[in-house]
Amino acid sequence: MTVCPGSRGEQESQLTTHHDRSRLAYLNFCMNVKKKVLIIVENLPVPFDRRVWKEARSLHQNGYAVTVLCPRGKSYRRGHEVIEGVHVYRHPMPSEGKGLVGYLFEYGCALFWQFLYSWWIYLRHGFRVIQGCNPPDTIFLIALPFKLLGVKYIFDHHDAGPELFHAKFGKRGFFYKTQVWLEWFTYHLSDVVIATNRSYRDIAVTRGKVNLSNVFIVRNGPDLSSFHGIPPNPALKYGKHYLVGYVGTMSLQDGLEILLDVASLIMTQGHKDVHFTCVGGGPGLAELRRVARHKGLEDMVNFTGRIPDDEMIEILSTADVCVNPDKPCEMNDISTMVKIMEYMALAKPIVQFECKEGRFSAQSASLYADPRNAVADFAAKILWLLDNPDERTKMGVAGRRRVETELSWDHSVKSLLAAYERAVSASAGSAFAGTNDQRNREGSELGETGTPGVAGHD
Repeated sequence: MTVCPGSRGEQESQLTTHHDRSRLAYLNFCMNVKKKVLIIVENLPVPFDRRVWKEARSLHQNGYAVTVLCPRGKSYRRGHEVIEGVHVYRHPMPSEGKGLVGYLFEYGCALFWQFLYSWWIYLRHGFRVIQGCNPPDTIFLIALPFKLLGVKYIFDHHDAGPELFHAKFGKRGFFYKTQVWLEWFTYHLSDVVIATNRSYRDIAVTRGKVNLSNVFIVRNGPDLSSFHGIPPNPALKYGKHYLVGYVGTMSLQDGLEILLDVASLIMTQGHKDVHFTCVGGGPGLAELRRVARHKGLEDMVNFTGRIPDDEMIEILSTADVCVNPDKPCEMNDISTMVKIMEYMALAKPIVQFECKEGRFSAQSASLYADPRNAVADFAAKILWLLDNPDERTKMGVAGRRRVETELSWDHSVKSLLAAYERAVSASAGSAFAGTNDQRNREGSELGETGTPGVAGHD
């Protein structure tokens, strides 16, 4: 029998088509919701925080709708703007904390504004994933109520909180134990953990009892599409023959007072043809400038403060040797310093102290000073490199090659995306290992991405 228009057969066909379209629309809606992300960072504004900005851009380029919540800062005063498709909200913030009371006030203010802004962003944009970037280890408190709504929490572990506290204050009392507790709660309430290196991954697995399959190593390598050398500018050597460059935070655990002692020793040994330029801001900047004047180093050392990236790259491109005077301590031994890989990206030879992760990153691109004779050996290694230009070139080439083949940001994006896929997948639950099969905690079975059977490259 012929089916006439409006017959039962045609109506069933139309209903089936309508059902399929509705189901497809629902699936697309669910996928779009899963792709919405809020990244919260407390200690630096974005895009000045280059790691967070690289993460945000990479996620956006791979189909995620990304919103970043960060503090306002120098040159970053706008409350909201859209940069390369990424929404950036900046909350008010007091001056950077100094001392224990200062840090407590700073972090308390940050929590207050993060709570208000995150709900505003949730109601306006929506998100399925929160990525919290420490320090401090308090952002899980912001994520906690959203987890009740099905939002996943990714902990992006930039600094080991207890070790950082000990490096700053040299104490292991009540407030140190508070850092341990905050870290514990952060791990146990995270669905996925992002670590910057294997040492931090091991902390997550051992101290945090996190399933290794939920830990992803996302190294903080430079983005070679935007971070590359330029021709040197002789004027930046201040009339000297050689320039030694440093970039980083001006604070106690970063060893700048050691570098000033190194510069003073080089000067007293009669080397008047060397200039030191230190790039970066931080709570110790004013005191370091005072110490430099006290040591009579005004003509040999200058501090630029926080400057734009293009100016920083010009200084490092001009430098003959780059340095990392971080004090040998537990914190610095387990941490990967982005400055090391940036020096390597610019093909610069490096002098630093012997540290586990520092050596892993730089390998033959660096000389390693003996911390038992810190100032004298550090100075001797700088002078040896200045006297041996062929070795400087050889080390620089080795460092650049290592960044290109293993450490640049391009090599981290795959792991970042895998972490997000894990977080939004149906199988993702708490990252906490609990009493799960012990094999989930054995590094031999998992690579850097947390994927079974994929060997890590380090």
